Amino acid sequence: MRRFPNCFVTRKEKILEILLWTTVSLGAVSCAFAIINLPVSSIDVTFPFFTMAAIAVTTFLQIQLPRTKMHFTISDSVIFVALMLYGGEVGILIAIVESIYTSFKLKRKGVTIMPRTLLLNCAIAAIATQATVLVARGTIGGIQATVDSGTPTDFVTMMSVLVATQFMVNSLFVAVFAAIRSDKPIWKVWYEYCLNALLMFLTGGFLAAVVVKALHNLEPVLIGVAFVVAVVVFLTYKRHIEELRLTADQADTAERQRAEQAERHIEELQHYIREQERTSEELRESRERYRHAAFHDGLTNLPNRNLFIETLKFLLEKYKRTPNRKFAVLSLDLNRFKTINESLGHSVGDRLISHVAKRLSSLVRENDLVARFSGDSFGVILNNIQMADDAVQFARLIQRHIQKPFTIAGRQVFTDASIGISICNSNYEEAEDILRDADIAMYHAKDKTKECIVFDQAMHTRAMTLLQLETDLRCAIDRDELSVYYQPIVDLATMKLIGFEALMRWNHPQRGIIPPNEFIPVAEETGLIVPMTLWILQRSCSQMVEWQQRAPDNASLMISVNLSGKHFAHSDIVEQIRRVLLETNIKASSVKLEITESAVMENAETAIALLKNLRSLGLQLSIDDFGTGYSSLSYLHRFPIDMLKVDRSFVGTMEDGTENGEIVRTVIALGKTLGLSIVAEGIETIHQLHQLRILGCEYGQGYLFSRPVPVEEATVILDDKSRWQNIIPDNNPAVVAQNREFSRLRLAK
Repeated sequence: MRRFPNCFVTRKEKILEILLWTTVSLGAVSCAFAIINLPVSSIDVTFPFFTMAAIAVTTFLQIQLPRTKMHFTISDSVIFVALMLYGGEVGILIAIVESIYTSFKLKRKGVTIMPRTLLLNCAIAAIATQATVLVARGTIGGIQATVDSGTPTDFVTMMSVLVATQFMVNSLFVAVFAAIRSDKPIWKVWYEYCLNALLMFLTGGFLAAVVVKALHNLEPVLIGVAFVVAVVVFLTYKRHIEELRLTADQADTAERQRAEQAERHIEELQHYIREQERTSEELRESRERYRHAAFHDGLTNLPNRNLFIETLKFLLEKYKRTPNRKFAVLSLDLNRFKTINESLGHSVGDRLISHVAKRLSSLVRENDLVARFSGDSFGVILNNIQMADDAVQFARLIQRHIQKPFTIAGRQVFTDASIGISICNSNYEEAEDILRDADIAMYHAKDKTKECIVFDQAMHTRAMTLLQLETDLRCAIDRDELSVYYQPIVDLATMKLIGFEALMRWNHPQRGIIPPNEFIPVAEETGLIVPMTLWILQRSCSQMVEWQQRAPDNASLMISVNLSGKHFAHSDIVEQIRRVLLETNIKASSVKLEITESAVMENAETAIALLKNLRSLGLQLSIDDFGTGYSSLSYLHRFPIDMLKVDRSFVGTMEDGTENGEIVRTVIALGKTLGLSIVAEGIETIHQLHQLRILGCEYGQGYLFSRPVPVEEATVILDDKSRWQNIIPDNNPAVVAQNREFSRLRLAK
């Protein structure tokens, strides 16, 4: 494609070259013809002076054609005069001389004229004049004869032939050369640039006719008038031509400016396109980064939950088409990660997560997937498994590798994981359901302290039941579905009522009475236990005030309420309890708060501070379920408590001859040593009552005395002062004293 323009230019130059030298050759022939046939006898002495003066004047009055390097002058008047006065041969030579003179004059003005151009101008002048002579001779017979003896009509016809022939031949040559150079049609170039010269030729012909006629009639005035008219016409035409040239220059300037502006626009457009391409590339990279961030975890660079779910969707659809290609989902959660974070810092926790991620990535196959969900939770997809045992074996492999120590900041860190497994089957419609079941199995494994558990439908049923239970529990207070039951607390020495323990019961509108062991753990887990405890404290304190006011001997009764370990996270719990005491107008000494052993030992220092603040209100404090936790004696003596409560699990097995009887004896002895009162719960038989009395246990409660009962039945118990006096036949002061002495001797062993 690049060679095509060069070939085209070469071909055009060749055509111009051929045309140039053909024209020069024809001009040379015409010049030779004129020289050979020059009529020397007809030339007088004035001829040279006339010729030089006329050429000088006419070449001064010249016009450059717009948008070309061609110049037209009224020097044609000289040629026409020479033709009419001296003949065709003289006219040809004068035309050549005039062309040479004009070219050199233009060259002195700074116009570049090549030698070949000079030859071409001379040749065209000679050819045009020769053609004019030949046409005149062929049409009117002879130029000089017509001038001398022709009629005015013949003279006008002759002048018309001379002017027309001279104009047509000159303009044709100019148009041909200009058209070839500009790649435009010849007629268009002739029309645009050469047709305007017709007036110049007409003016030259008219001036020549006037001059010739004036010379023949010797009328100087007529000659002068003719000359003035010719000059005025010529100058007018020249002004017109100058205006055309100025207009053409302005058009060229405007076109050049438009071209430059177009080039600037093109450059700006190219710059804009480059900017667009750069912006598009940055946008594409930004989309890639955003997509990576949207589907990957920032800490481990593992896929996140979003990508994990998308992969599950794809595999589930694939499984529906090819059921033989099973896959399993593992939900993994690190154990004791919170302890590591709190003890070693979050930076160590983050590094531990990164190390766990690397170990998991090293265990899976190429077509499997490991993802981090959040915190210490991970997910694994195992592809192409045959049975559930394959997933279980892989889970155990994970356990073995996770249990190996991690070296972080020069310290060995240990952890393990709870893993839940769900296997795809035809019942799954949504990818989220598979992951949900793996999570359920994982939490079940965590609760059961097992390494891994495969999901079964019973787990989901239990989870849905707990969820519904939580939902119903949130509305239970507003719907007044909760109620307070009261279980009597008895002085084992006198068998008299000393107070009640307030226990919460839930009367569900569909399920009826729900056991506390079902809804209390849910309340603990969701934090609902905090407002529920304040509610039962408010109700039971109000009821105790009412009972105390019922009879004078009820003034010493106390109410016992369980305080959840969740309250230790609430800094305003002391103020809330103080507000309840003020609102119910109960004596603080009539209220006993029971805190489980595991709750106070979970954060002993915080518990001690809270218990001291509660004790400052005048409340009694008790450690509930004592013996089931891991109390340290170094902490126990620091707790500002009044009472220990022996758990029912020990009391219930005292009769079996197991070590639990010794545990009860030890707890009672410990309480005596620390100056604490002892309450035994879960007393169901007279034999248990006898043993506790012998061991010196002061107080007790259990089904032997009464189940937890509504307020109405508790009021009946309160009014029956002697209902437990006959439970044991030896309930007299002497027997009681004997039993306590026997207990003292046993404790001394």
